[in-house]
Amino acid sequence: MNRTSLIAELSRRGLRDDALAGPLYKRLAQALTSLIQEGLLKPGAALPGERDLAEALKLGRVTVRTAYRDLMAAGALESRHGSGTFVSGKVERMEQSLWRLSSFSADMRSRGRLPAARILSREVNTPSPEESFLLGLGGDEPVLRLDRLRLADGLPLAIERAVVPVKFLGENAGGEGSLYDALAANGHRPVRALQRLTAVTLDASYAAMLNVKTGAPALLIERVSRLEDQRAVEYTRSHYRGDAYDFVAELRIGDDHE
Repeated sequence: MNRTSLIAELSRRGLRDDALAGPLYKRLAQALTSLIQEGLLKPGAALPGERDLAEALKLGRVTVRTAYRDLMAAGALESRHGSGTFVSGKVERMEQSLWRLSSFSADMRSRGRLPAARILSREVNTPSPEESFLLGLGGDEPVLRLDRLRLADGLPLAIERAVVPVKFLGENAGGEGSLYDALAANGHRPVRALQRLTAVTLDASYAAMLNVKTGAPALLIERVSRLEDQRAVEYTRSHYRGDAYDFVAELRIGDDHE
């Protein structure tokens, strides 16, 4: 998105609309955050200077400066000395416990980050043989198959395929938010899971979506989640950026050690 397109899009979003809540700088910050989350502002994209953006949008320069400052504090923007303000391309490494079952959305919120999901594909269909086996389904029981790009503060972190039996979720689940929250709302919250991690490299299409180089390292995590009564409720296959996550587990020596 070039400067002209950015200003046009920000103008279209009606920052001065009295129906919008909050001070102008917060409205501007939220509009920029939305553009990042929607993929219209890519990591590394240059933003107009404070004075240029203020004049173009007929805002005070302090309004733009405060919005930029808040987004820098959140890690969404970065300032490069002598060059200007840019959408952040940095990924802060995160430790993820292998022993705690949580959704991506809940995990990001617990870290003070804003989770988002961009739907890549969504279909209700009969399960594949592998999905039938892993979920304990008959071949004619429909599943929701949902592919999503998962983001935090506008940065893409993972590509996830989730397969959930329709009987647990309902065909009209949107997929924008947490699937675990949707399952819980239907009385089917997962309580345990078995997952497997494999080191892989990303092909060109996945690398492009995650804004990394082709062949970059990633972690493939396959997980089957279960209800209290042991029924399988979800099968996920996710590719996590290798530069963003450290997966950790606490190990204890067994009673049969020598």
